Amino acid sequence: MRADQLMTTSVVTTTPETSVKEVVRLLATHSFTTLPVVNEDGDLVGVVTEADLLRGRILPDPRTLIHQDAPPPPPSRPSATVAEVMTTEVVTAAPDAHEAVLGRLMLDKHLRVIPIVVGTKLAGVVSRRDLLRTIAREGSVIERDVRHHLAMASRRPWQVAVADGCVTLTCEGADASERHMATVIAGALPGVVGVQVAAPAPQ
Repeated sequence: MRADQLMTTSVVTTTPETSVKEVVRLLATHSFTTLPVVNEDGDLVGVVTEADLLRGRILPDPRTLIHQDAPPPPPSRPSATVAEVMTTEVVTAAPDAHEAVLGRLMLDKHLRVIPIVVGTKLAGVVSRRDLLRTIAREGSVIERDVRHHLAMASRRPWQVAVADGCVTLTCEGADASERHMATVIAGALPGVVGVQVAAPAPQ
């Protein structure tokens, strides 16, 4: 499944000039973890995350200061705008990126959200929850989906079984190229985590 089939297109964004306080309210209100930052032309210029907003804004525990000889220096002024805290080196993906690529990026880079861009323009975002939603598809739904796509691509009657997202295909008389085709078709469908082609049962 591709990014443009998974992504959310009605994206809540912010701008570099937005106040940090306002972005904190947005994240808290909508339970977001990351907001894309766009300029007035709609170009993606960064992202702002929960970690970005927390950094430098939590004061030390005052109980640790009771026995100090001198009071600590006053804290510096916390950042006031998104431009001062946002991450500008953003990992992005194109609309045709496969979900496997998105998942690997999220795991390797410890990302919760990946902005999807066309050129420099924000087209949508894919979150971990979007990927989990495909994995959570019911086996009966996946089975119908696989049967439908194989019926359109092949004249042979394929038998399909699904268990925990793993698809087992069986077809009497299918050659190597047909088995490969069926594996590719089934593996491209949402919720499929594995595909195998089994030998037909002996008559």
